[in-house]
Amino acid sequence: MIRRRLLLTAALLCCLTTPPLHADERPHTAQPNVHVLAPMHMFGLDRERVVRVYLPPSYESTSKRYPVLYMHDGQNLFDDATSFIGEWGVDEMMNELARTRQLEAIVVGIDHGDEKRMTELNPWDNDKVGKGEGRDYLRFVVGIVKPYVDAHYRTLPDRAHTAMLGSSLGGLISHFAMYEYGDVFSRIGIFSPAYWIAPEVREFTRAHALAPGARVWFYAGSMEDSEMVANMDAIVEIMRAQRASAPALRVEVTPGAVHNEQAWRAEFPHAVEWLFEGAR
Repeated sequence: MIRRRLLLTAALLCCLTTPPLHADERPHTAQPNVHVLAPMHMFGLDRERVVRVYLPPSYESTSKRYPVLYMHDGQNLFDDATSFIGEWGVDEMMNELARTRQLEAIVVGIDHGDEKRMTELNPWDNDKVGKGEGRDYLRFVVGIVKPYVDAHYRTLPDRAHTAMLGSSLGGLISHFAMYEYGDVFSRIGIFSPAYWIAPEVREFTRAHALAPGARVWFYAGSMEDSEMVANMDAIVEIMRAQRASAPALRVEVTPGAVHNEQAWRAEFPHAVEWLFEGAR
């Protein structure tokens, strides 16, 4: 119980919007190819949400179309000034992958809802946290954000070129999305998933199967909550028992890594390159 309370606190702290003291002194670090869109209305939740879009370096000079990666906790992805305890550096890393690995993709970061984050990114009700709003959140992503992005940017909108990746509660909702919206997302990154808050996830996983062609990257740090790796391994075993092919699943555990943006940042480029293999 104490461990779960500590992890709950960590999940809240590592991804909140309100910056710590003196954060207003931090410079904005988002690259010029990151664009902040006007808030979008979340039907079913009666609130609005900011969406941030990273465009590849070649976007303005070519007419090509690009695969798309949808990510959660948008405040923490691109800009140190809007992050809580440090950004992922997704824009810098994607620029580098474009330069060194010829991997280019549009990245769409959906901001979290501050105090609503714990319910928005959980598909299931929780007695301590509240009623799960994850299904409505995903309807917003699939029904509002994705159509807007596909209409306003040169995307490859099909399932084979559409990915989702998130950490902690973002990992949990990404897990749910890979089954509920397997016709939309074929490439899923699940970092440090908060399975502890939703014990229903095991039966949910047993009752479903990966859609053909799906690729899933699981990641955790060995120094996270002691249940993190065990919970993740249990989910992976369920999926493997369903005959999920070995090439479709990648599981990485980094020795000494903890539950924070620094660890996820280090894992991100490896996961993205593998996830988009064959989809460039």
